[in-house]
Amino acid sequence: MSSFWTDKRVLVTGGTGFLGRAVCRLLNQAQPTLLAAPASADYDLRNAETTQRLLADVGADVVIHLAARVGGIGANQEQPASLYLDNLLMGTNVIEQCRRAGTDRLVVVGTVCSYPKHTRVPFSEDSLWTGYPEETNAPYGVAKLAQLVQLQANRHQYGQQGIYLMPTNLYGPGDKFHPSVSHVIPALIKRCVDAVEAGEDSIEVWGTGTASREFLYVDDAARGILLATEHYRGADPVNLGSNQEIPIKELVEDIADVTGFSGRILWDSTRPDGQPRRCVDPARARVLFGFEATTPFAEGLRRTYDWYVANRQEAESRGRSTTESPSAPTTSSTSAPSMDATGTVTGRGSR
Repeated sequence: MSSFWTDKRVLVTGGTGFLGRAVCRLLNQAQPTLLAAPASADYDLRNAETTQRLLADVGADVVIHLAARVGGIGANQEQPASLYLDNLLMGTNVIEQCRRAGTDRLVVVGTVCSYPKHTRVPFSEDSLWTGYPEETNAPYGVAKLAQLVQLQANRHQYGQQGIYLMPTNLYGPGDKFHPSVSHVIPALIKRCVDAVEAGEDSIEVWGTGTASREFLYVDDAARGILLATEHYRGADPVNLGSNQEIPIKELVEDIADVTGFSGRILWDSTRPDGQPRRCVDPARARVLFGFEATTPFAEGLRRTYDWYVANRQEAESRGRSTTESPSAPTTSSTSAPSMDATGTVTGRGSR
């Protein structure tokens, strides 16, 4: 890991979320002076004064904003207002309070859901404003995209140096497998495993199978975020992707093979497919800060399945669409950064 991190006090919002855990694992290896991952119970980022207090308590040089309220198509359809408002407030408050605190480096992680429903594939960052997002994703996608507008406006007016990254669909060990919040890969793995155990000869899958998606292994995404934090200071948004598009029908077949399900796949065409195609252009990330995904999809899928089978209770325990964020920040004057069982991340020193 780069020596960039050794004298840094780092704040990761959403640090016990799926992506946040991967980011914190990599940061632990880098041994920053302090690595803090605050809990929503202790610091509600929807409140501006609380967000201000968090930044004062941590004294961060680097803020990586991952906290989000997220869900799959079902959650997006059932809670669009909550997903919009909570994500908008969290992002707005983090960006503004970092500006006021003079935080040296701010990284805001957006979403591929912000792209227009019909976008030329692969998605170029220049296509963000060419149309409206796919309807089931729109409230969440627009709320996250507003944070790009805020970052660029603040850069123009105040000189704030925040950057904005857009990972494509993530997957990997540690994902959420509860049906109310799971995305397509964990949802399908669970459905196939349950069917095998119950001896069922078929499973039902939403949509027609004609849509396509790109998937980025979570550890690759975390590496991309840290590379961007170190090396990128620009105003333009940047995709993080694997440059591999997979039809949902093929994805279901791959997951059936991995899980040992040999029954029939029944497609419920009354359910939405979501965005017709999704695959991003990764060139900007490669050129600007040297990021390329390295995990083969088959290998990542096998790791995800193996983790789920070994950790089913944990994987299925998170049953609501919630803000992803862990325990309150703590410091230690002697130990190297380490994550304890509760998700608290500590550091080598305090200010």
